[in-house]
Amino acid sequence: MVTPDNSRTASDVVIDVQGLTNRFGKQTVHDKLDLQVRKGEILGVVGGSGTGKSVLLRSIVGLQKPAAGNVHVFGQNLSALAPQERSRYERRFGVLFQRGALFSSLTVLENVALPLIEYGGLAAREAQHLAAIKLALAGLPPEAGNKYPASLSGGMVKRAALARALALDPDILFLDEPTAGLDPIGAAAFDNLIVTLRDALGLTVFLVTHDLDTLYAICDRVAVLSAKRVLVVADIDTVAATPDPWVHDYFQGPRGRAASKAALSKAALSQQEPH
Repeated sequence: MVTPDNSRTASDVVIDVQGLTNRFGKQTVHDKLDLQVRKGEILGVVGGSGTGKSVLLRSIVGLQKPAAGNVHVFGQNLSALAPQERSRYERRFGVLFQRGALFSSLTVLENVALPLIEYGGLAAREAQHLAAIKLALAGLPPEAGNKYPASLSGGMVKRAALARALALDPDILFLDEPTAGLDPIGAAAFDNLIVTLRDALGLTVFLVTHDLDTLYAICDRVAVLSAKRVLVVADIDTVAATPDPWVHDYFQGPRGRAASKAALSKAALSQQEPH
């Protein structure tokens, strides 16, 4: 386990997971898991199949009730709050689920406008105006708003789902495998978009992924789930050097070496460009 960075203050921590335990029947997925997420960072969460990456995300956003432990967000223990107060905090979350989870019977614009109507209390016309702005932020052309999800490409579905996640101007963005199924060019463009939005909107990003290019390209820190807990959380070079069989195979295998080399090449080119 990496020694915590004690130079950070409590105000830097926006998500504090303490002793989290999740069980499904007799199966224990997490056992006294601890993790902190810092304000303004992009934290990548990785781990082998069955380590509970998505379950951890769902526990933080309140969709999965843990068997034990606490989740503090913005300094509040959400499970201890009254429903109305808890809802107020949860509106500061934006969530992009796997495969988008858009409503197939609604247009893209209607999908994005829905949380503005349901939770923001806006009239339909005003909500759709703001939804169009969110679609533009997510990099979609205006004509995409009138289409149904089934008629969109995989990359456009991801961007539409991102626009919906941004609808209520969240402070924390949760992304569950956002580049899964995208071609390398589309995935790289999506990664760049996340960084741009983080910097422009001051977001904190909790990112579940298996995409090594994403980890090297945009993540400030990486947390590895293993043996029902967080094995290590640190910058990617420290994580990649962790003496663990799964970590070694994942980061030091052919794909990991290629992703590391690509990131180094990109950094070198960036330094050579005139500012």
